[in-house]
Amino acid sequence: MGIDLSVRQLRAIVAVADAGGYSRAARTLHIAQSSLSRTVLEVERRVGVPLFERTTRHVALTPDGEQFLTVARRVLAEFDAGLNHFQGYLDGTRGSVSVAALPSLAAGMLPPVLSAFRGDRPDLTVTLRDGLSNEVLGHVASGAVDLAVTVAPEIPPELHGHRIAADGFVCVFPPGHPFARRRRLTWHDLAGQPFVAFDRHTSIRGYVDRTLREGGVEVGPVTEARTIATVAGLVAAGLGVSATPALTLPLMHFAGLRHRTLERPRVERDIHLVHDPRRPLSRTARALMAALRQAGSGAGGVSLPAGARWTPPGSR
Repeated sequence: MGIDLSVRQLRAIVAVADAGGYSRAARTLHIAQSSLSRTVLEVERRVGVPLFERTTRHVALTPDGEQFLTVARRVLAEFDAGLNHFQGYLDGTRGSVSVAALPSLAAGMLPPVLSAFRGDRPDLTVTLRDGLSNEVLGHVASGAVDLAVTVAPEIPPELHGHRIAADGFVCVFPPGHPFARRRRLTWHDLAGQPFVAFDRHTSIRGYVDRTLREGGVEVGPVTEARTIATVAGLVAAGLGVSATPALTLPLMHFAGLRHRTLERPRVERDIHLVHDPRRPLSRTARALMAALRQAGSGAGGVSLPAGARWTPPGSR
């Protein structure tokens, strides 16, 4: 069996070495000098060698004591750093949190919230995974992430969803398109227009198809693409107009597109904060959930692009 020493005993040796004597070290540790002397003698008994040379005026380390002091300082530094890290974890200022989100939310909605959240948590590690709606929910269900921000017409019963925002649809079109002269657009204005659609695996496509079908609107020739950037590029190239949520607009900025809100009907997709209630969350994850629920309130609220809005805390 190896040498068995406590953190308290290691601190006693370091204090005596730093103070050069027992009286000053005892005052530093706020203990009686006699108690400190007994602690040092017990350490020496356990390690089997003297650590200090004692005279009437001075206490100095022996060569063995110098080696022991190096080890003691390293152990205490690691111990203190570990406890500080754990305290930060308990306080929600350290540790890690993982979030899954749709690409438009991961790039346009979450960054300012995460930036504000990390303002007082510089040591926090954040992992953000983007993907399609079914992928995002799968990450939560499997425990791969702590929480998700997504759009899902139906949330699996084993998960819990809380609506935090609503994202209205707009029409995007290239500069010089006749729509640029209009102040307002309706879904019926899309009739006969060449159209760039998100593919059928995306959450956006379901909203658009349902709205066009219910309104009896038939668009013109359709070009399909999966990613927001590709849709923007196709629209900019003149292959058609498109209908997209307002939160995708920051990701389309590079294409120089114009946009107008689509009305009659006003269509919004609900954005949910999702977690698995069966899985305990760290204080950090719970704090981030609270920040997302409160992101739009107060003087320091995070603004969203025109057409998207935070929903009041407590709304369903």
